[in-house]
Amino acid sequence: MRVMVTGGSGFVGSYVVKELLRHGHTPVCLVRQARRLLDKVPLTDQSRIQTVPGTLARPDAVRRAVEGTDAVIHLVGIINETPRHSFRRVHIDGTRVVVDAAKAAGVRRFVHMSALGARPDAVSRYHLTKYEAEQVVRAGGLDWTVFRPSVIHGPESEFMQLVKVLARPKLRYGPIPAMPYFGRGEGKLQPVSVRDVAHCMAASIHMPETIGQTYSMGGPEVYDWKQLYALCSQAISGKTRRQVSVPVPLAKLVAVTVMKTPLVPKLLKFNLSQIQMSQEDSVCDTTPIEDTFNIELGGFKDAVISYADRIP
Repeated sequence: MRVMVTGGSGFVGSYVVKELLRHGHTPVCLVRQARRLLDKVPLTDQSRIQTVPGTLARPDAVRRAVEGTDAVIHLVGIINETPRHSFRRVHIDGTRVVVDAAKAAGVRRFVHMSALGARPDAVSRYHLTKYEAEQVVRAGGLDWTVFRPSVIHGPESEFMQLVKVLARPKLRYGPIPAMPYFGRGEGKLQPVSVRDVAHCMAASIHMPETIGQTYSMGGPEVYDWKQLYALCSQAISGKTRRQVSVPVPLAKLVAVTVMKTPLVPKLLKFNLSQIQMSQEDSVCDTTPIEDTFNIELGGFKDAVISYADRIP
């Protein structure tokens, strides 16, 4: 199959592309810079990928990428907003552009990546816009499948890069005396492997039983922030680093002031949505995803230990 992928050069996208290649499909990827994607796949596979220059802000490029494909996997999302790229513009408007292009091209199969916690009464704008994007997909008249993963981990993820900096600070980031968490640090996470996410999303395009279904995704282990930091600190630095609580009101004040300035490195920036999401659980029942895709989800602890030295 020829499968159009948005966000193919990103963290999750590169794994999805490699999974599609493994199954003999041809990924057609809308990308800003083709080299960013091609450098992430083996040299022998690069000729099997078709790249189309453009972004979701260019509907004409999206239409060119979708034309002649058999399915669409839509991955594009952001966790930090900028003046040009808001949650609404990327998550909702961007999804609408891709759905409209698929409909115009007669491509019915549509796989969409949302987020665990997306719901109509969500506290954070991140989750709210993710839910509204789901509604765009559901209303599009396509054969859709929606995936809602918890935090996705892997050696190249920004999340694990941040955790590494907190666990083993680098000089260029300045003094980081402890690993900070918001509030009591009791919000629960269920980290899911990027390999498992890519496997299920790629497999779903030829599984008719997944059409019209929404799948929550999480790994087999649940941690609160303090437990997760302790585990990662030990795996990455060989010791358990000191942790410190940042009161939520103070964190929110910093998010709308200091974090808006160029003084803070991109990797260390956080926003109101991230603070709000950290105060609630991001967990789910893994039985439906394991049964449907006949998969045993990989554990977080063993994975982090295995790739700790490969985190950039």
